[in-house]
Amino acid sequence: MKLIIYMPALNEEEGISDVIKSLPKKIEGIDEIKVLVVDDGSTDDTAKKAKQSDADVVSHNVNKGVGSAFQSAVQYALENEADILVSIDADRQFNSEQIPEIIQPILKDKADMVTGNRFEDGMPKDMPKSKYWGNTQMSRLISIISGQKFRDVSCGFRAYNREALLRLNLFGAFTYTQETILDMVFKGLRIVEFPVDVIYFKDRKSRVAGSIVKYAFRTSQIILTTLKDYKPMLFFGGMGGICLAVGLILEMFLGVYFLITGDFSPYKFVGFTGFGFLIFGLLLIIVGLLADMFNRVRVNQERILYELKRERYED
Repeated sequence: MKLIIYMPALNEEEGISDVIKSLPKKIEGIDEIKVLVVDDGSTDDTAKKAKQSDADVVSHNVNKGVGSAFQSAVQYALENEADILVSIDADRQFNSEQIPEIIQPILKDKADMVTGNRFEDGMPKDMPKSKYWGNTQMSRLISIISGQKFRDVSCGFRAYNREALLRLNLFGAFTYTQETILDMVFKGLRIVEFPVDVIYFKDRKSRVAGSIVKYAFRTSQIILTTLKDYKPMLFFGGMGGICLAVGLILEMFLGVYFLITGDFSPYKFVGFTGFGFLIFGLLLIIVGLLADMFNRVRVNQERILYELKRERYED
C-alpha cells in the first residue's frame, strides 16, 4: 500500500522544510510513504528547500491556482502508482499527526474520499466570522445540490483512494474543493467527513481568496458550471420553471383585470412581459432536454476515459 502526501506551496520557503519533517514516516497498513510538493509559481526557494528535505517537487512556471496544483498532484499520484493521496496545506494550518487517522476509512474500505471537517465543534478559534459564515453557507448549498449532508466542503485536508483519482475529472484552476465533492457524488463514490484540527494565523491572508466577495463569485461559477454539466435538466429546467411561473402569474393578473374592467389598459405591457417569460421559460426547458441528452454522451465519454486511464496507469 503506497501513500503520497501532497502539499500545494506558494512562497513557503521559511517553513516548508519543517512541515515536511513533521509528516509521518511510518503508518500501520502503509508500506511506502512519499511526499510531493507542487510549487505553484513560487518566487522564492520553496522548490529548492522541498527537494533538500527529500520531497518530490512538481513546479509550475507561473501561479496557476490550487485547482491546477491539485490536478498536477492527481496525475503524479496515478503515474507513481499511489493507492492513497492525502492533500494537506504547507502552511502548518493543519495537524499532520492526523494523517494516519484521516486515511482509516479508506484503509477499511468505507470511503473513496475522506474530507476534513473543521467545524465539528463550531467556529474554530481566530477564524474570521465572515469566512466561517461563507463556508457554512457554501456547505449548505453543496448539500442541497448533492443530496448529501456536508459540514465543510472547502477544507484542503483530504484523502483519496486510487479509484477516486482515476474517476476525477476537474476543470477549475482557481479552486477544486467543492467541484471535487460534486464530481464524486454524481459519480456514486463514497465520501465521509472527518473532524480535523485547524489553526488560523491572525496576520496571514488567504492565498486562495483575496476577498470573500471574489472567492464567493469565482466559487459560484465553478459550482454552477458543474451543476450545468451534471444536472442540466435541473439547471435549465429550474430556471425555465421559474420563468414559466412568472409568466403565468402576469398573464393571470391581466386576465383577472380584464374580466373585472373589460379592458387591458393600462396593463397591456404586463401581457407582453408575461408572454415573453412564457416563451423564454419554454426555450430554457427545451435547452435543458437537449443538454440532458448530451449529458448522457458525456457520461459515456467519461466511462471511456476512465477505462483508458486504467489501461494507462494500471498496466
